[in-house]
Amino acid sequence: MSEQIKTSPIITFFEWGKLEITGYDSPFRDAKLYPGGAREWDWSETGTRHSPGIQPADVDELLDNGARVIVLSKGVQLKLRTQKETLQYLESKGVEIFVLQTGKAIKKYNELAEAGEQVGALIHSTC
Repeated sequence: MSEQIKTSPIITFFEWGKLEITGYDSPFRDAKLYPGGAREWDWSETGTRHSPGIQPADVDELLDNGARVIVLSKGVQLKLRTQKETLQYLESKGVEIFVLQTGKAIKKYNELAEAGEQVGALIHSTC
């Protein structure tokens, strides 16, 4: 019996504070995307703040859902940081990482998803 490969959803629309994603009726403000799904990225779950930024705990769900490439957004105005421990954690797992401004992060994520990569992302739609 073969394992079914899950695809990563596409971000179809973006503006300040709003992301629309294939397969979801309601827009997201910030999103966690991964092979097989997406959900609102609630920073309060891990205590994430703009500084010191994205923590290892923020990316665990992406890895748990099979992401082998991860795109992390810095926010529209580059206010969101990524902790060095997060990058080290992902590198130790053999994950390819892209850390980009939100517009560029969405473009990169969609390119990877459309190419069939097992890609995950944390997208911050403001700041």
